[in-house]
Amino acid sequence: MDSNDGSERRDRWARLRFAVVGPLLASPPPAGQLRAELERLAGREWDHPSGMGPVRFAVSTIERWYYQARAADHDPVGALKRRPRADAGRARTMSAALLEALRAQYQAHPSWSAQLHHANLAARVEADPGLGPMPSYATLTRAMRARGLVRKRRRKWHESDARAPVEPREVLSYEVSRSHALWHADMHSGKRRVLTASGEWKTPVLLGFLDDHSRLGCHLQWYLAETAEVFVHGLSQALMKRGLPRSLMTDNGSAMTAGEVQEGLLRLGIAGVTTLAYSPHQNGKIEAFWGTVETRLMAMLEGVDALTLKMLNDATVAWLEQDYHLEARPPAQQWLNGCHAAGDHTSGVSSTSAMPARTAGSSSRSGRAESGPSLAAVGPSAAPFTAVPAGAAPCGARFRTRDGLSWRCQFAGLRPRAATPCPA
Repeated sequence: MDSNDGSERRDRWARLRFAVVGPLLASPPPAGQLRAELERLAGREWDHPSGMGPVRFAVSTIERWYYQARAADHDPVGALKRRPRADAGRARTMSAALLEALRAQYQAHPSWSAQLHHANLAARVEADPGLGPMPSYATLTRAMRARGLVRKRRRKWHESDARAPVEPREVLSYEVSRSHALWHADMHSGKRRVLTASGEWKTPVLLGFLDDHSRLGCHLQWYLAETAEVFVHGLSQALMKRGLPRSLMTDNGSAMTAGEVQEGLLRLGIAGVTTLAYSPHQNGKIEAFWGTVETRLMAMLEGVDALTLKMLNDATVAWLEQDYHLEARPPAQQWLNGCHAAGDHTSGVSSTSAMPARTAGSSSRSGRAESGPSLAAVGPSAAPFTAVPAGAAPCGARFRTRDGLSWRCQFAGLRPRAATPCPA
């Protein structure tokens, strides 16, 4: 590779030029034959020093190289080397006053884009022509990069000069190798309001628990508040359905970091892990899951006008158990595989048969290895319509199809007029 000053590239060109005119210096042609020799060399093809294929040179070019090398007594190759420009590394179209104005403008606004700097600098040059001619946008960006005037991230409201950004380092993705090793928990404010029993419209909050390895939805439930009591209630539901995880990752919300929550996790032997402050991307798996909820679940409820909290929770359970868990890469199967790899028992239930749903945790104190799978799963050998066990569909869907007909029937039942009746 070329060095920063381009000296290696100039050396390669000098060696090529000497290879062209070197035979003329070693064996000068007779008087009157120089022109013919130059034309013969001009008709040849030479390898480009940058590896761009064959190249030819004009007679006048070769003649100039010949006289330059002949005039050099000691170093003909050095005479054929292209000399660097005397103004190399300096902005030729930007005066010292204009560069100083650019530097002062950058210090005042380091988060501005180069285009915004160019527009404001042009306004200053128009107001004060003594700064010199205004350069082009490309020249300005080159001058800024050469002086380290790169755009900086705009400071957030919680940052100050005394407090550096929270995480100025590289961010990498991760995934644990076993199911139940790590759960993600978070609360999501819905985009739809629900009608309460008192006739008020309120924005619900969705509490969710997601397994890191399998992306299994351990529990989803909508509430009307974001409190520690709500979080404990939802966590208890998730533990009774799926068993105890090894660790639980949450953000630094007051509901998740409450004293009773942390004490309960310690008593259950669950390691509570919180993300860094103002770093929601560390809990990004469940943050991305909220987008799936909005685009898959909530989109199916657009025709429901008077949506209540019970209707929303019923639809959420139906979508989670009978659509999300049965997608192309089923989280349920991934969860089972992760449990088998970790040595967990599955209560003798095969992954290709209907399994008991919503079973409480085992009588074992740990609850991790004996909890077993807790949702109904249908294998590839299932019939076109497969009956769901009684406890598997608290939302009212009675049949499951390979394309998720049961949960669509559930949504149809929420609408005033169902377009397609649920199969009897």
